[in-house]
Amino acid sequence: MQKIVSDDAEIFYDVAGAGPPVILLHPFPSNHEFWLPVAAYLSSRYQLIMPDLRGHGRSALGDGPATMQKHTSDVAGVMTDAGVDRAPLIGVSIGGYTLFEFWRRFRDRVSGLVLCNTKAQADTAEARASRLEAANDVLQRGTEPFFESMLPKLLGETTRQSRPDLVEGALRLMRQMSAEDVAGVQRGMAERPNSISTLKTINAPVLIITGDEDILTGIPEAELMKQNIAGSQMKVIGKAGHYSPWEQPEEAGRLLRQFLDSMTRG
Repeated sequence: MQKIVSDDAEIFYDVAGAGPPVILLHPFPSNHEFWLPVAAYLSSRYQLIMPDLRGHGRSALGDGPATMQKHTSDVAGVMTDAGVDRAPLIGVSIGGYTLFEFWRRFRDRVSGLVLCNTKAQADTAEARASRLEAANDVLQRGTEPFFESMLPKLLGETTRQSRPDLVEGALRLMRQMSAEDVAGVQRGMAERPNSISTLKTINAPVLIITGDEDILTGIPEAELMKQNIAGSQMKVIGKAGHYSPWEQPEEAGRLLRQFLDSMTRG
């Protein structure tokens, strides 16, 4: 893996394939390995740049909460280090939250966006309190109860019933985060701004993806983004939850390849 120093943290990223560059941002709580099943469908045509977001995988948390502003600076630094001036960016969940901030600050570096299993709205007061409580709890009780509690929220019912290998694989990715990492990332997400007004400013090609079993963001949030981003496309992956590219990599790979190829032709 490659490494940069971004402000107060070492940020690691992996590169696979060759061709036009594409940036892939994984969800919480995982790391760049989340993308490896999908990479098989994209790496023959594209150079995939896959960071471990701050506080995930091998990347350090740094001081204080891992805010969207910090993630965004980290991603911009990774792009510069990889020699990428402008590219499509794909983000799942927290990766999507990061993309809204990235658009606000670095839109000249964005040639297209894929917003996957994410939402533009900030946390409600109740959701924010729940995140902060979870952050405190994980520091007291350790990570395992938290990760186990997250599985039914992150993975669709079909995956949990029929693909124990994907369930165990997701847990393996989660377990690379420490309690301090989980708490710092949760606190950063609790601080994220509302991005509804940002949606109307997005004038790059946009693909919105969700899973039909995603109980965290799902179809209503995807439709809200589609209504507010002019010209955007929306696709629903069947038998998939909040981790839809992990759960259905072939279908996710097909949709991403189709979108990226259309941008390249355009």
